[in-house]
Amino acid sequence: MEDRAFRRALGEFATGVAVVTARGKGEELIGMTMSSFNSVSLDPPLVLFSVDRRARSLPAMLEAKGFAVNILARDQEAISNQFARALSSKWDQVKTSVGHAEAPLISGAMAHFECAPYANYDGGDHVIFVVQVVRHASRSESAAPLIFFRGRYRDLVDETEREPSWPLPIHY
Repeated sequence: MEDRAFRRALGEFATGVAVVTARGKGEELIGMTMSSFNSVSLDPPLVLFSVDRRARSLPAMLEAKGFAVNILARDQEAISNQFARALSSKWDQVKTSVGHAEAPLISGAMAHFECAPYANYDGGDHVIFVVQVVRHASRSESAAPLIFFRGRYRDLVDETEREPSWPLPIHY
């Protein structure tokens, strides 16, 4: 299978954008942009994200006592770009508050999920983190989400509310 074609096909799935944050053992702040965020279970409340095995912060993420999943709003594209790179200046000009296990909560995010470690799984070239939500909050429903589709940030064209067609194709 050709990697580039596979990545292009995966890009056909539009996703929201999140920055997962944590505080490392040495008190260093950890943060990375990802679109590999998903709900897993309502009881207990579990979500998942995955981290590339080559990521410099993987060892610290594996040792973290807690995480924050910060769902970014459309006006936070610069924050997404900042945390998508292995830069020492990731935290420059990013306002935060302290969440569960001292994981940073990014100000202005559409939603925060404060999480405790639950389980890790082999995911090929990634490690899959399943985490238990201990607290969550969301801001005004009028905020537009940051969407990633076909390798670029996108805007929603139709933000009107519609009743979903039943049954919804979501399985928990």
